[in-house]
Amino acid sequence: MAQILLHGNLHVTIFEASSLSHPGRASGGAPKFIRKFVEGIEETVGVGKGSSKLYATIDLEKARVGRTRMLGNEPVNPRWYESFHIYCAHLAADVIFTMKADNAIGATLIGRAYLPVAELLEGEEIDRWLEICDDKREPVGESKIHVKLQYFGVDKDRNWARGVRSVKFPGVPYTFFSQRQGCNVRLYQDAHVPDNFIPKIPLADGKNYEPARCWEDIFDAISNAQHLIYITGWSVHTEITLIRDTNRPKPGGDVTLGELLKRKASEGVRVLMLVWDDRTSVGLLKRDGLMATHDEETANYFQGTDVHCVLCPRNPDDSGSIVQDLQISTMFTHHQKIVCVDDALPSQGSEQRRILSFVGGIDLCDGRYDTQYHSLFRTLDTVHHDDFHQPNFATASITKGGPREPWHDIHSRLEGPIAWDVLYNFEQRWRKQTPRNTSLSSA
Repeated sequence: MAQILLHGNLHVTIFEASSLSHPGRASGGAPKFIRKFVEGIEETVGVGKGSSKLYATIDLEKARVGRTRMLGNEPVNPRWYESFHIYCAHLAADVIFTMKADNAIGATLIGRAYLPVAELLEGEEIDRWLEICDDKREPVGESKIHVKLQYFGVDKDRNWARGVRSVKFPGVPYTFFSQRQGCNVRLYQDAHVPDNFIPKIPLADGKNYEPARCWEDIFDAISNAQHLIYITGWSVHTEITLIRDTNRPKPGGDVTLGELLKRKASEGVRVLMLVWDDRTSVGLLKRDGLMATHDEETANYFQGTDVHCVLCPRNPDDSGSIVQDLQISTMFTHHQKIVCVDDALPSQGSEQRRILSFVGGIDLCDGRYDTQYHSLFRTLDTVHHDDFHQPNFATASITKGGPREPWHDIHSRLEGPIAWDVLYNFEQRWRKQTPRNTSLSSA
């Protein structure tokens, strides 16, 4: 069957499946009550394969675009009732629904159901029970899956590719956080920009663009916080300094990040940190981890202080195999780079505070301080004299004259309702990933 381009939004609901058989089990074709009885005994006693854990996926040819949660104790008639909103630009002949049973290693294929893409093009809602088939597309007994689909092509979307045309534009649908109004965003290029920034970029009002300075603003925000400082990072290194430009000194700017955070915590500011826990940072492998994030050093540095630093591994969910779980916990990371603080309102004289958030791609760690010049050698005896980072060449060092690894990235500062969204994100992670006796209020 010829493939057709699906370019738009595909709404899919997977309700349930019925009369499933399991080719990987001796009781896989038995009546429902016998299968539940046998699997229940295996699960309770701890012998055999235990209870079947079933899930379904949505594929556009070989592209997997959706997956249900895993259900146990329902080997014949699993009920998911899950909906998906899929942005697609795929060539496909069929929308494929695949039923699988999870194993300790890998999964057992139960069967696949197919809905021709051509039936979706008119945009009508399709609510149907589809036959579940084997690899030869022959029906597997009476097994079926109940699904609902509706396709909305971009040619019928009046707002497609037209950007934000008015203040009434609701934003991208189905996002976790809604589009906000009344916000302000400050963009940063690299961790620092010197005064002689080149080139001059003219603006519409005849003035030149004045670049902001990321680590200077973060230093000021942390220094001026009175109630809270929340930080997440792939890496947070306590020995770095945020202020290094001798032409732009600040009072107390020579203090390290670790000392600054400890000082603020001792003043009564609630300082909470979520740092990725590199599972390879153990003595048997490499003490500072394969990624050299200093996670253990950072946690030990704040041990016994008023700063609450929690190392967060990237734990897999319950839908993966043992091999997938091991891969996720050792190879995948937490990559959010966030700083949330309370800040004075712009209006003079007000005692009220607001939330200020920083989000982007620059970690507060070694090797990240750089300017648009990205010097490899010239700064080794100045701003990088105690911050040499070069993971690409094992023999490179500051005593050998470098080269250091240059670092180019972007960051942002957020004000208004969107800054609160970043704060809520931190709070959700804190409640999920920290010990239960460590609450936000009592930490």
